[in-house]
Amino acid sequence: MLILANENIPGAAVEALRQRGHDVAWAREDSPGESDLHLLDRAQGERRILLTFDKDFGELAFRLGQSAIEGVVLLRISTPSSARVAEVIVAALEGRVDWPGHFSVIEDDRIRMTPLPGAKQATG
Repeated sequence: MLILANENIPGAAVEALRQRGHDVAWAREDSPGESDLHLLDRAQGERRILLTFDKDFGELAFRLGQSAIEGVVLLRISTPSSARVAEVIVAALEGRVDWPGHFSVIEDDRIRMTPLPGAKQATG
């Protein structure tokens, strides 16, 4: 899976995903301080799912109509430790294949997925 992790994603989660064979670019490593708009554009250009704790990406995708068809995954989970965050992220991302075309919210007890404007829905 191709993923762009926002700066706010813990290093433990990035490393756990990489160890499981995912291609993870991490904004904290290669583009710290970049705007949300730039990160969303980058994710689309590189065909990566954007992984973030930042709710602003929902506004960019829905209210402002910015392309996000590769998918955005917003984390709204309790964060007792970076190891726990890593565990939740890996389990959630590997538990589905239909992230593209959706704005998804991972919560402690569920995953909510909303189709993005203009996106064809993946099957799987």
